[in-house]
Amino acid sequence: MSRRTSTKKRLPIQDPLFDIYAISLLANKILKNGKKTVAHKIIQEAFQYIYRKTNRNPLKVFRLAVTNTRPMVEVKSRRIGGSTYPVPREVKTFRSINLALKWIVEAATNKSGRKMAIKLGNELIDASNKTGIAIRKKEEMHKMAKANKAFAHYRY
Repeated sequence: MSRRTSTKKRLPIQDPLFDIYAISLLANKILKNGKKTVAHKIIQEAFQYIYRKTNRNPLKVFRLAVTNTRPMVEVKSRRIGGSTYPVPREVKTFRSINLALKWIVEAATNKSGRKMAIKLGNELIDASNKTGIAIRKKEEMHKMAKANKAFAHYRY
C-alpha cells in the first residue's frame, strides 16, 4: 500500500432494478455464498411485502428506514498512555449508511421466522416507524457516545 496516494472509494454498481446505490449495498449485506441474484430476489419480495402491508411506496419506506437508523456519532477506542479510552467521533455518511444497513440485516436475520424477505420487510417497516432492533442499536451507540463525551478531546 502506497504511503503517498490514498485510494478512491469505489462505490458498488447501482442496483439494476431500482438504480439506487443503497439497495446494491443492502444486497451485498444479505449475500450468502456469492449468490447476488438470490439477494436481489429477497429484496424484491421484501418490497412487495412492504407494499402489501402498508400500501406505501417501498422505496420511500426503505429510504426512511435507512435515514432513521443512520448513526451520527460512534465510539472508537483510542490507546493513550497505557490505557484505552472510548472516544466519541462523528460518522461519515457512507459509513453511517453501511452501519444502518448492517444493523437492519442483522436484526432481520436474528428474528424468528421462516422467510428472510418477510423478516427484512418487517424490520424495514419497524425502522421507518422508529421502532425495532436496528433503531435500538443506534440509540445504544448514541448513549455510549454521550456517556463518553468527557474523552472527546482525545479525538484524532
